[in-house]
Amino acid sequence: MGLGLIALLLFSLYFDIRIFVGLAAVVIAAGVWEVARAVTLRSIRVPLVPLWVGGVGMMVSAFVGGEAPLLMAFALTCGAIVMWRVLEDGGLASIRDSATGMFIATYLPFLASFAILLARRPDGPWAVLTFVAVVVANDTGGYAAGVLYGKHPMAPSISPKKSWEGFAGSLLLAVVVAVAMAVFALDAPWWVGIALAVAGVAASTVGDLSESLIKRDLGLKDMGSILPGHGGIMDRLDSLLVAAPFVYVIVEHLA
Repeated sequence: MGLGLIALLLFSLYFDIRIFVGLAAVVIAAGVWEVARAVTLRSIRVPLVPLWVGGVGMMVSAFVGGEAPLLMAFALTCGAIVMWRVLEDGGLASIRDSATGMFIATYLPFLASFAILLARRPDGPWAVLTFVAVVVANDTGGYAAGVLYGKHPMAPSISPKKSWEGFAGSLLLAVVVAVAMAVFALDAPWWVGIALAVAGVAASTVGDLSESLIKRDLGLKDMGSILPGHGGIMDRLDSLLVAAPFVYVIVEHLA
């Protein structure tokens, strides 16, 4: 499954970058559905239609126009979520549901749109691949070091298996991968790779712990079962989503 996802990513990036945008939109739509279904365990009902339409709108706006159209599409999506839910019900529950809907809009399509902003650069395929490589290095290095040396839990009440030793392993492998990608893929100074690694690992760790906290609050082990052996879409996106804006800012302004 992992190799298949990597092959699909590479095909979409290097055959036609617009395929990557479409693929990302489909994945995020599935993630939105996954989270919306999960929060029903707390009797929260979010409107999927404005989330799906607005999410696609955000990502297309980011690819076509950049940052300003993305922010406009995000604002319109939040407004549409509130209006849809209020007109549908109008009770006090609509306030809670609208707030959750706006959280989902921020968490998934808005954060994911920063990867789309990377894709619209002249070196878009390499920029996106650098972003993904840093996050994958974080996950791989953390898993290997955690299994071999993990003794000191980082956040035992949220994710008992995540350790400080694993964090060190994440940082070490991410530095190696990020420096190589910065120099050879982005033609940037080596120290840009250091910045990418530090920011990427910190953001990925926060993303991973945040999703673990959400799942724990909802009483779930996985957000879904769409990907055999990997859990749900969100179980693969958690680190990528939070890291995307940090990687974008560094690549856009330093590389």
